[in-house]
Amino acid sequence: MLKSVHRTAVINVVGLTREMIGAHTPHLENFSKQGELHSLRSVFPSVTCPVQATFTTGLLPSSHGCVANGWYFRDLSEILFWKQSNKLVEGEKIWDTAKKIEPGFTCANMFWWYNMYSTVDFSVTPRPMYLADGRKIPDIYTEPPELRYELSRILGQFPLFHFWGPNAGIVSSEWIAKASKIVFEKYQPSLTLIYLPHLDYNLQRLGPYHPDLVKDVEKIDTLCGDLIQYFLEKDVRVIILSEYGITPVSHAIHINRLLREAKYLRVREEMGLELLDPGASEAFAVADHQIAHVYIKNPDNIPKVRHLLEQCPGIEAVLGKKEKESLGIDHKHSGELVAISAANSWFTYYYWLDDNRSPDFARIVEIHRKPGYDPVELFLNPKIRFPKLFIAWKLIKKKLGFRTLLDVIPLDSSLVKGSHGRIPDSVHSGPIFMTNTTGIAEKEIVNAVDIKEYILKHLFDKKI
Repeated sequence: MLKSVHRTAVINVVGLTREMIGAHTPHLENFSKQGELHSLRSVFPSVTCPVQATFTTGLLPSSHGCVANGWYFRDLSEILFWKQSNKLVEGEKIWDTAKKIEPGFTCANMFWWYNMYSTVDFSVTPRPMYLADGRKIPDIYTEPPELRYELSRILGQFPLFHFWGPNAGIVSSEWIAKASKIVFEKYQPSLTLIYLPHLDYNLQRLGPYHPDLVKDVEKIDTLCGDLIQYFLEKDVRVIILSEYGITPVSHAIHINRLLREAKYLRVREEMGLELLDPGASEAFAVADHQIAHVYIKNPDNIPKVRHLLEQCPGIEAVLGKKEKESLGIDHKHSGELVAISAANSWFTYYYWLDDNRSPDFARIVEIHRKPGYDPVELFLNPKIRFPKLFIAWKLIKKKLGFRTLLDVIPLDSSLVKGSHGRIPDSVHSGPIFMTNTTGIAEKEIVNAVDIKEYILKHLFDKKI
């Protein structure tokens, strides 16, 4: 162990807010009394990839380039979501800064995003095997490579279908927590970054104030309590933080349908179904929760598209160049315009006008092919009378070698009850920053861009 470094674990509990800490979270409440508890002012947009990139670089999206969970790659004329290469994140990462201070410093990244081909020393991230016959086999990508086999042997196959989709729940967070302990025992990293996504699922399914959410809060508190105790017994400093708070929603904005009806968006027909054709479109939107990047081919159309969007019910603001600069999202990856929904609304990626002509991937869990984020993937189609039998039959057909789609996802955006992305109206309903160490942050409300510095202060006991 390096004498000049205080080993630190940063546990990212997605969706955790100050309002949740209380009677149903005895472990987190007790932890909050040991050191500091701060409300955290997130960056815009307040979604996973931009926030995590800000945590690790200390930069705004205008500098690190992660303007959403996915964006339009103009040189490819393609919309790409949930890519994993760390090379997409510009700026110096916290582990590289720490290695300049202490060359022997090491970092383990356990499921934080942009986790592949980074300069961390040890990493684990989801990486399914996509077979030629259409099957998707759960798996992970690790550094070093042999760690993949060790974790799979000890813990079993990574529960991918509990990490996202209709079955998403505590099982995946429990697997990540166990894997984090194994990695820590084996490598003794100076800094361990852990991602626990459990709360995110029912916050979007049910909304943040549904009574059933208490069960989820209790489960994540138990899991956090176990990790806190484990690391404190190892004399490891602990940080608990979150990326965003979830807002209750009741209205979906079909922004691409609006652009299509105005003759800006173009589709390509394949076998009677419609695919968004971004390269041929005059304007289209990349929807991501409560924000949408609107890419416009001809600059002369920007005022007209902006006017169209500003008249749309549920759209609270439309950002042009100056507004993007003021919110720190003026990067080449951003759309010419950025739309922000009202607090009770969110954006779908839907661009078809007839559900019978929706693409084949619309009704399956397919995070990479959809040209936008789709929270409806968290639901089973309620029109399927016996979903377990339906799924079992589909899986049997796949095992027998038949090509079939696991088309169990509905096209009903009204099912979604929680979303995020816009900056919350109240900072206290947003994310938090907690630590068992005092003297880290002097303000009651801390900023996401300062998290990198706070972690370095944990590690080195000094201001960087």
